[in-house]
Amino acid sequence: MKKKVVVLTGAGISAESGIKTFRDSDGLWEEYRIEDVATYDAWLRNPALVLDFYNKRRMQLATVVPNPAHHALVKLEQKYEVKIVTQNVDDLHERAGSSSILHLHGELTKVRSTANPELVTDIGYSEIKQGDKCALGSQLRPHIVWFGEAVPLIEDAAEITMQADILLVIGTSLAVYPAAGLVNYVPAHCRIFLVDPGDLQVRWINNLEFVREKAGTGVPAIVGRLLSEDDNN
Repeated sequence: MKKKVVVLTGAGISAESGIKTFRDSDGLWEEYRIEDVATYDAWLRNPALVLDFYNKRRMQLATVVPNPAHHALVKLEQKYEVKIVTQNVDDLHERAGSSSILHLHGELTKVRSTANPELVTDIGYSEIKQGDKCALGSQLRPHIVWFGEAVPLIEDAAEITMQADILLVIGTSLAVYPAAGLVNYVPAHCRIFLVDPGDLQVRWINNLEFVREKAGTGVPAIVGRLLSEDDNN
């Protein structure tokens, strides 16, 4: 039976592909405040601005490609059962070829009904405009979990994490909850690798190996090690 690898990814893995984040001082979105474009209150106040913001993000996503970290995770599936839990809303894991991906915070390439959140449609990199409606006749909104909204898939993510033999944490500071709390669900025997070039304060995590590199170099190195270890078992 294949060992289970759970991968928790954050903005750091996508940043190397050119995806800008709110934390980038020179980012594409520096003219926006989170409160104005990424909350439900913002949607109620100014839906046109919110739609424009995500339309621009979708257009930018179409111009970037997966990087070596994304591709390395696909190679890991050769000998491990790999499940990715991502905080990112881009589709770079899918485009690289990973087969099992859970998006905690939604997906940029999808929209959903404002009348029924279960009614989700894939629109790729197209725009949404005011007046674009679902089959029920209600305005479409981005399929994104905004700040202040519940994270509906967090329980599914916790169940996945509870089965991990190995946990890879890539490009996230483990400061954004509830996703950061997933580390607490791993079994006692689980090995944990944290890939981040920064000096994160994570001494509270057991069985941790800190890889202080960017995802594009650190992840391929770890994947190579894990595949080699499996060969030798």
